[in-house]
Amino acid sequence: MSIDNLKSGLPEYAKDLKLNLGTLARSTELSEQQLWGTFVATAAATRNDAVFSEIADEAKEHLSDEAFNAALGAATIMAMNNVAYRAKEFLGSDYTPVKMGLRMNIIANPGVEKADFELWALAVSTINGCENCTAAHDKTVRGEGLTKEQVFEAVKIAATMQGVAQAVQIEEAR
Repeated sequence: MSIDNLKSGLPEYAKDLKLNLGTLARSTELSEQQLWGTFVATAAATRNDAVFSEIADEAKEHLSDEAFNAALGAATIMAMNNVAYRAKEFLGSDYTPVKMGLRMNIIANPGVEKADFELWALAVSTINGCENCTAAHDKTVRGEGLTKEQVFEAVKIAATMQGVAQAVQIEEAR
């Protein structure tokens, strides 16, 4: 199970995704933990079992158990937060003062470096289409010293993982 398996299973119309997966897996913009945590968090965010399984198996070779679980934590907490924060935005300024009231303890103590967890949360937020969360996590990771290039590398991984998940889903439905 691996990125190579995902690439080999993609159809010809998804050739660009194959190329992007290969390039991104060899990224030097991110640390190994940042890279593989981003792959895990975004694969989980695609909600595609095959994509998640392939990425998770390979990522376990590169991540500690704590980092792997933190990446899953980023995916799941942002699944909740992205819905809630988008809804507040949709509902308008009348809802701005309303307390969120949802537990988010993992953000304060994710088990990995703050910058890494926040980067994974940013990448998941891009998949989930939450502008406010994406911008907030960008501000945090930039404050933690990450560069625009590192942030956008995570965004490219998120975009590619979403495209791969869609191609896999199309092929499963054919």
